[in-house]
Amino acid sequence: MGVRIEDVEESKLEELQGKVITDVAGSMGLLLAYMGDQLDLYSALVEICPATSQELADNVGMKERYVREWLSANAAGGYIEYDPASQKFSMTPEQAIIFAAEGNPHCMQGFFQAVVSGYTDEPKATEAFRTGEGVPWGDHSTCLFCGTERFFRPMYAANLVESWIPALDGVKEKLESGAKVADVGCGHGSSTIIMAQAFPNSTFHGFDFHGPSIEHAREHARAAGVAKNTIFEVTTAKEYPGENYALVTIFDALHDMGDPVGASKHVASTLAESGTLMLVEPFAEDNLEDNSHPLGQIYYSFSTTVCVPNSLSQEVGLALGAQAGEKRLTEVLNQGGLGHVRRAAETPTNIVLEARA
Repeated sequence: MGVRIEDVEESKLEELQGKVITDVAGSMGLLLAYMGDQLDLYSALVEICPATSQELADNVGMKERYVREWLSANAAGGYIEYDPASQKFSMTPEQAIIFAAEGNPHCMQGFFQAVVSGYTDEPKATEAFRTGEGVPWGDHSTCLFCGTERFFRPMYAANLVESWIPALDGVKEKLESGAKVADVGCGHGSSTIIMAQAFPNSTFHGFDFHGPSIEHAREHARAAGVAKNTIFEVTTAKEYPGENYALVTIFDALHDMGDPVGASKHVASTLAESGTLMLVEPFAEDNLEDNSHPLGQIYYSFSTTVCVPNSLSQEVGLALGAQAGEKRLTEVLNQGGLGHVRRAAETPTNIVLEARA
């Protein structure tokens, strides 16, 4: 039975319409925020504010009419401030952090960049729905790879060394004295490099199946001064080389894999006798109803266009999704031979599981 117009409650209709209008405003604000990042408009405004549209345009060497409209949209959305008396625009310290503080965990520009990639790649995701086929990670726009790295790197920098590793039983001491570590699905190498900087006595092997990401990881490692204790290789999670690893890490990647059980089995086979897997995954409860909030919506949405299609493009195609939850993740790890699993740490955006054979 279809929806009948006579059953519509006007107040509920208006409430939902208002929510959608707010979402549309947010989507347009995100697009212009991404443009402002690419054009360095926020950074320039932070440096010279308060400023008129002409003053900002002169500072960045752009046409004032474009800059004025961009500023107006940002002011209307509350992303920047506007003083009608002076007709000047400015940014509060909080706005500057969100939109212009590269490397700060609260800066959202990497998130915006990853979202924009979803719009760029929409035809591929839509076609995947029609065919049932997957979309490999490497088939996405480079905007996704860079945005993902920009978004996750500050959070790893804020939590990995100070919180997550110390929460693991005996791991910090091993890394301080010198140990062998595998970082599986390392992407551009941010997590690998952060650990290598903190624990110079240990050797860190970064593995990823995406060749261009490994090239970036090597470049970043040289720039960070950790080329001596990092090794990056192109390989899959089920085939990476080596054994007797004191620590294996997987950051926000297991749910993307086609065969996470097979990957877990390989991890178990490469761990030293007392070795540990640290699994970092997007924060999620075990049930949909408990994930029905803005962050859950965001994670499910990325999962729809990126994570599930990537898994379905590979063998097995288990398609865990970005909101698998601790219970389902534990089942996968157990099936892979990692029988001892516990939640070691968490943040509002991530859960950290410690697993042993």
